[in-house]
Amino acid sequence: MQGKNKVSILMGIYNCADTLSDAIDSIIKQTYANWELILCDDGSQDDTYQVASKYKEKYPDKIVLLKNKKNIRLAATLNHCAKYATGKYIARMDGDDLSLPDRFEKQVDFLDKHPEYALIGTYMKAFDEKGEKNIIPIKEIPVKTDLPKFNPFHHATIMMKREVFEALEGYRVSKLTTRAEDVDLWFRFFANGYKGYNIAEPLYLVREDVATFNRRTFKHSLEASRVLVHGIKSLKLPLQYYVFAIKPIVSQITPIWLKRKFRKNMDNRNRKGD
Repeated sequence: MQGKNKVSILMGIYNCADTLSDAIDSIIKQTYANWELILCDDGSQDDTYQVASKYKEKYPDKIVLLKNKKNIRLAATLNHCAKYATGKYIARMDGDDLSLPDRFEKQVDFLDKHPEYALIGTYMKAFDEKGEKNIIPIKEIPVKTDLPKFNPFHHATIMMKREVFEALEGYRVSKLTTRAEDVDLWFRFFANGYKGYNIAEPLYLVREDVATFNRRTFKHSLEASRVLVHGIKSLKLPLQYYVFAIKPIVSQITPIWLKRKFRKNMDNRNRKGD
């Protein structure tokens, strides 16, 4: 399916040489063919850029490849990618994950048919070296009061109208939003009156191994808490919402095995329809 409206996929890549080919292949295999992939290497120390270059050579009309002079982190890297976007819709994708073949087709179809929504996300399914694991659901129609309690969208699954992304001036680049650039974007998204929706189907496979959990440091949790405090204040929510600002810190000190057990229990509840 060619499709009328082009999708610009933003992918910041960093030290993901071992997984990048699978990620890009999952985009090439999409049933929706009208897309462009904008890759930006953020100072990788492995062969990430070389892997990306081979795809650029093979698909010169579909892939844009950029390279930062030094590591500038994800928010700035994605903003760099966005400068080259020409599609009506902007989508996200990470270099160690996978998109199911019909992901873009279903997301574009939804946005084309529902102009009242500015963004469409999806459920995710976790996987690791042993295979696919649990489904990670998310609220179908999140509202601004959900933000302090949980992330309203799985960041890597989203597709957004480019005009909305540009109106929000993309991701905020600051020490405050490091590792929480998506949460900051959602606060500004709802503060400006936009609406988003989540497809109740896992159209995205997210890698969840030990290394994934190890990348989440206590410093990042503190920064995420500050983003929540700032966002709650910007939305002028009642005082009781501030208690949720400690949630990232609590999550950080929770053992990995307990997090996985909680996730598994939630998955079982979803399967039973509780």
